[in-house]
Amino acid sequence: MSGGDWTDEENNLIVRDYFDMLRSELVGKGYNKAEHNRELQKVLRSRSRGSIEFKHQNISAVMLGLGQPWIDGYKPASQFQASLVDAVLRELPDGETWVEAVSGDRLGRSKLKPGVRDPSTLWVGPPPTQSNEPPPVDAERMAIIAKKYDVAARDQRNRKLGDDGEEYAFDYEKFRLRKDGRIDLADRVVWTSKFEGDGAGFDISSFEADGAPRLLEVKTTNGWHRTPFHISKNELDVADSNRQNWVLFRIYEFAKNPKAFELRPPLEERVELTAMSFKASPK
Repeated sequence: MSGGDWTDEENNLIVRDYFDMLRSELVGKGYNKAEHNRELQKVLRSRSRGSIEFKHQNISAVMLGLGQPWIDGYKPASQFQASLVDAVLRELPDGETWVEAVSGDRLGRSKLKPGVRDPSTLWVGPPPTQSNEPPPVDAERMAIIAKKYDVAARDQRNRKLGDDGEEYAFDYEKFRLRKDGRIDLADRVVWTSKFEGDGAGFDISSFEADGAPRLLEVKTTNGWHRTPFHISKNELDVADSNRQNWVLFRIYEFAKNPKAFELRPPLEERVELTAMSFKASPK
């Protein structure tokens, strides 16, 4: 019979099992959820099948709040103990780089499911709003977790995630232009940040189908579309001075099934901008 708060030991066991399934899912390896549940019931004797199932949903909610991928089929449920967040953090190897460790070998070759990073499969839709896509869980609680553990800063430090996202957007821009019959423009797309550094205020110099400039600043996360991200003052300044051409290209769920949306300046109308640091000079 189930009852009472989960202990740290119980949380550790179920979180470890959750990560075993998630790692398999990321690389396209089959697994049986029901079998995992039955095995857990053997060691979590006071927990029922339903209790274990709901706890898996709680872990998905924690992963969502931490800007991480979660298991398909375990819809996030946000009524969880604070100690569960600690258990998830204990299981996250290297914090920001664990997905890359799972999905790529030592030479950097992807072991993700075939087609996951094919630019022709990228779905680019409208930005999420409360009306067109309400949060599946308590968005305010997810935001508190993201702020407390500084999800945006962790993703910013993850250079491989940023580079991979930019490369994916670069390939997508070339694909999009070729699809529109503009092979001439596709051949002129430039991965600016790779060859000129980060100071330009955008990552990719591309074109609209009519030949107009299209300057992409790419922001990539493995988490959901509401995962916060960092943007610099220089990027905001460049966006403001290039309002007709600058695009924030937001890629999310990158490790599993990448999707994207675009934001145009002025960004303060579409996102909440929070000052995180200040330049200080002696008076």
